[in-house]
Amino acid sequence: MENTPTHTVPLDLRKIRKHIPLLDSKVNGSPLVYFDNAATTQKPLELIEAINTYYQFHNANIHRGAHYLANLATGEFEQTRTDMAAWLNAAESAEIIFTSGTTESINLVAQCWGHAFLQQGDEILVSTTEHHSNIVPWQMAAERSGAALKVIPIDDNGLWDLSTLDTLISSRTKMLAIQQVSNALGTIQPIDKVIAEAKKVGACVLIDGAQAIGHFKVDVQALDCDFYTFSAHKMYGPTGVGVLYGKRQWLDAMPPYKGGGEMIKTVSFEKTTYNVLPHKFEAGTPDIAGVIALNAALGYMRDLGMEAIAAQEEKLRSKMDRVLHAIDGIRIYGDTTYKVPIFSFNIDGIHPYDLGTLLDKQGVAVRTGHHCTEPLWTRLQAPGTVRASLAMYNTEEEIDLFVMALQKAIHMLR
Repeated sequence: MENTPTHTVPLDLRKIRKHIPLLDSKVNGSPLVYFDNAATTQKPLELIEAINTYYQFHNANIHRGAHYLANLATGEFEQTRTDMAAWLNAAESAEIIFTSGTTESINLVAQCWGHAFLQQGDEILVSTTEHHSNIVPWQMAAERSGAALKVIPIDDNGLWDLSTLDTLISSRTKMLAIQQVSNALGTIQPIDKVIAEAKKVGACVLIDGAQAIGHFKVDVQALDCDFYTFSAHKMYGPTGVGVLYGKRQWLDAMPPYKGGGEMIKTVSFEKTTYNVLPHKFEAGTPDIAGVIALNAALGYMRDLGMEAIAAQEEKLRSKMDRVLHAIDGIRIYGDTTYKVPIFSFNIDGIHPYDLGTLLDKQGVAVRTGHHCTEPLWTRLQAPGTVRASLAMYNTEEEIDLFVMALQKAIHMLR
């Protein structure tokens, strides 16, 4: 994907922000500057109304009922699957599995695919910058199977060191599990090259797309990944809903993740036969309202246009990069222009938690800590950072307010 889209109609930020009421809030008497979008994005009225409409007028369980409301709810739920498959360019809608989020999606693959295909002596390759959700499930899978976990190293700026690939990828590599965008650094990772090398040895590829999906268009067939995972709440959707894309050949070959209703075809005390895709991996009653609302979020992004979203975010990234570099004593991690507008930084002599607390007192919402990437910060010898993460509805004026608050906090703490 291109980092600097061109020839797009600019977003109408005034209209967009009017449809996201929370952005007009005040915190501690100051206008809210919400720069914690990597943790979760704020929700437009279109999403909130979709949830309300379902519970007020369409509430029924799906797939099982023979009455009008059940059929209506089922149709809306399955329309999300159809539209999501088209959005991701999946080969068919049955390759879209609904989960509770990226974490469950990765755990599902690590357990089900790992159970079927990992064995003693195999290797799983991840990177140093991965979120814990794309490390711990693979450690657990390695412990169960006797496989080994290998790690792509990084340089002192937090960027992947791909010079080591020829020593890391071999015929023993069975799974490559990597992020597309770093949640801690904002770096757009060079996944194409790594995927190509993994495919040469027949490895399976899982992409953690949690931080990518809200920033630019994703084409799973063009990536040639076997699995792609993300959470709805990172793309202006509801919490508690996620998507797992998987190629049919793998999903058909994997055992189910959970047992119960919906994932079965027939049940007897002697033997149970499992349902077809995608129901095989969707046991029990799902978050029906959340999945329907996910489609509202998808439609919202589609209407705005991903090129327009990317162009607005690139404008914000460029300004944020410029103003942060002008601050004395700052260290920016993942210091590159090829990134989404996520900035992790520290100020010499100041603990990130103290800085984040004083920013909050001035109405600025940022994240402090290790951002669920402890191995990354161990390698970079940082106890944690301040992370400011922007989304398409943020403004250049908010960046100015953020810098003023940051300078004031630095002055107070020195």
